[in-house]
Amino acid sequence: MTAAANQSGRRPPRPRRLERAGIRDVAAAAGVSITTVSDALNGKGRLPEETRTRVREVAERLGYRPSAAARTLRTGRSGLLGLTVTTYGEEPFTFTEFAYFAEMARAATSAALNRGYALVVLPASSRHDVWGNVALDGTVVIDPSDHDPLVAELHRQGVPVVSDGKPGNCPVTAWVDNDHEAAVLGILDHLSGAGARRIGLLTGTSTDTYTRLSTEAYLSWCAKIGQEPVHETYPAHDPAAGAVAADRLLARPDRPDAVYGLFDPNGTDLLAAARRYGLRVPEDLLLVCCSESDVYAATEPPITTLSLKPRNIGTTVVNLLIDAIEGVRGQQPGGSRADGTAGQPPGQLMPTELIVRASSQRRSPRTTVSPPRTPDEG
Repeated sequence: MTAAANQSGRRPPRPRRLERAGIRDVAAAAGVSITTVSDALNGKGRLPEETRTRVREVAERLGYRPSAAARTLRTGRSGLLGLTVTTYGEEPFTFTEFAYFAEMARAATSAALNRGYALVVLPASSRHDVWGNVALDGTVVIDPSDHDPLVAELHRQGVPVVSDGKPGNCPVTAWVDNDHEAAVLGILDHLSGAGARRIGLLTGTSTDTYTRLSTEAYLSWCAKIGQEPVHETYPAHDPAAGAVAADRLLARPDRPDAVYGLFDPNGTDLLAAARRYGLRVPEDLLLVCCSESDVYAATEPPITTLSLKPRNIGTTVVNLLIDAIEGVRGQQPGGSRADGTAGQPPGQLMPTELIVRASSQRRSPRTTVSPPRTPDEG
């Protein structure tokens, strides 16, 4: 209370509460119906793009925000979407440490907000009662394993599920994934073209389709060209195990002269192991790994990486999930359609990008591959 108010004995006037603009205000200002406003803001209907743009501009100018409470009463939906990674079992949020999942979750969150939903990141727990505490309209599951129990339970409850990754034997509504076979074959051809004669693979032990399809593509390529496979596996959620597997791979009697690592931080693990064995990159060993981390642009030498474009994936899975929740059909932009057949759910394949750096640059073909030496040898 101010001194003037104290002296006069009068209370200062209360500030006038600004009323939030409603959908009727937007419709009146834009000169359209309430239904048109709803369709324009929710990406529905067959509206002219100029009408959709005008409505959105008016809504932004008036500060209109849909009322979550009103929508819940009107539609029976909570406006909440779940997101989880079940590949790593009971480790609740291990996946957040990986650049791919962080990028994907950021894009998914933005896509959800753009359509009036909020994203809830939930632990990969087999305790379904944890999920029962949150009223979800639908869920995104990243890299579900074969016969994933959480996906099966959500399906039993009637909750729509869209997977980031081909679902295998999981009852999902739809899926989005990269063409992992094409990506791996492209990397192997790139390394072969750079002079590699024996290409190795650092891969995982999980049953998710990313690991399985990538490994199968490598093994098929080896069979096609007559190379004996040279690969080591480890639990991908255990970074310490990755470093040990990288060391094992480069200590083999049939040591490869090029390696593709499926996970992060395979690139730095392999680079460190190469130094322990006195191998120069790229002169003695070519390296590629799959990662979204910027770290690999600054290593010595910079490491070639495969990007799975997680932002595109995150945006697409959320839009597919919301379409399923709201009963909207149609292809989302950004990928090729792979409609389900014989009872299989529909899916979309998204492009990848190989970011070529010094670790896999072309060199003259080698005529010999020297045997490995121990770290103690000078």
